[in-house]
Amino acid sequence: MAGNQVGKTWTAGAEAAFHLTGDYPAWWKGRRFAQPTVGWAAGVTQELTRDAAQRVLCGRAEAFGTGMIPKARIRGAAAARGVADALDTVFVEHASGGTSQVTFKSYAEKRSKWQAETLDWVWMDEEPPADLYSEALTRTNATGGLVWTTFTPLEGMSDVVRLFHPRPGTPDRFLVRMAIEDAEHIDAAQRARIIASYPAHEREARTRGIPMLGSGAVFTVPESAFVVPAFAIPAHWPRIIGIDLGFDHPFGAAQLAFDRDADAAYVTHTLSASRQTIAQHAQALKPWGAEVPVAWPHDAAAHDRQSATTYAELYRQHGLNMLWEHATFSDGGYGLEASVADVIDRLESGRLKVFSHLTDLLEEMRGYHRKDGRLVKEQDDVLAAVRYALMMERFAAVLRRGTRGGAPVRRNLRVY
Repeated sequence: MAGNQVGKTWTAGAEAAFHLTGDYPAWWKGRRFAQPTVGWAAGVTQELTRDAAQRVLCGRAEAFGTGMIPKARIRGAAAARGVADALDTVFVEHASGGTSQVTFKSYAEKRSKWQAETLDWVWMDEEPPADLYSEALTRTNATGGLVWTTFTPLEGMSDVVRLFHPRPGTPDRFLVRMAIEDAEHIDAAQRARIIASYPAHEREARTRGIPMLGSGAVFTVPESAFVVPAFAIPAHWPRIIGIDLGFDHPFGAAQLAFDRDADAAYVTHTLSASRQTIAQHAQALKPWGAEVPVAWPHDAAAHDRQSATTYAELYRQHGLNMLWEHATFSDGGYGLEASVADVIDRLESGRLKVFSHLTDLLEEMRGYHRKDGRLVKEQDDVLAAVRYALMMERFAAVLRRGTRGGAPVRRNLRVY
């Protein structure tokens, strides 16, 4: 998922050529097929497939054999019907001595045209419809094969994008991001011209591969205004940790430090962890400061299914300094809209900063959006932890000198 014209199609074409020929570079750490492969390369229409995937693999019509597949390895090609210079299937000599084949497909075809075949791999150039992406996965189930996509996320938080962004939904998925700054073949002056040429609402998607959210985006403040390099937090700044419960979906945590003189909050640590226990969460958070006050959501007041103990109490038993009440504003409210509005207000006024290495939080903020006017509460676990910590800022504590991890001056008392 990358910006426009940064090289994503060439990258994917190179991988397809490796699998077709069996000629893998010595540095290649990805999947290797020892036998001939059968794959598909697909695009939005047959014409666009010809101009992108087919061109990268085979070269242009007038220069056939000048693409990623060496001409000497091409054993034959069958033309497609109805579109000039478009190919249907190309046959490639594999290093094992057999013959691989790649068939060119388009999203314009009905789903029935994507059924029945068994494949080793599928390359989908440009974002596919969700039903065809699902069909591509099905074509590779029997072989344990691969499906990869290359696109600029102009459709925003689509069903396909949600499978990968802000974090992959399953262990067998992986997201590679590339921004125009990573395209070293484009010089700095040209990059600046390209960035300036795009409308503001398209700029992040077209240059950095960040899903375009348009009017649905919740956080519209440029990251340059609130993302800062990490620095050592002064000893007199109070701190607090916020957590959001999770097991199948990620558990989220964040530590904030407060510059009282500037009325500014800094997110200094974050954690996102799936399928881990309360004990594991506590173990991961203790190095942040075992006695730093911890703010938690109202659902942590529920009882664990196996005991009469609340989740908040279980975290307390594992050594975290849990506040005695769930996170609320000083007036007792804890509504989602109010807490999101608080984050927005702090960002817009320069009173909330995020350390630049906290990519899990930044990815969640980039993807946080509204649909039909309502906040979409998905993949916002670390962000939720930040919201709870901000609600309970009044209980943040200064760390004692000489204590490991920085214990606060006072313990959490029931009077809170």
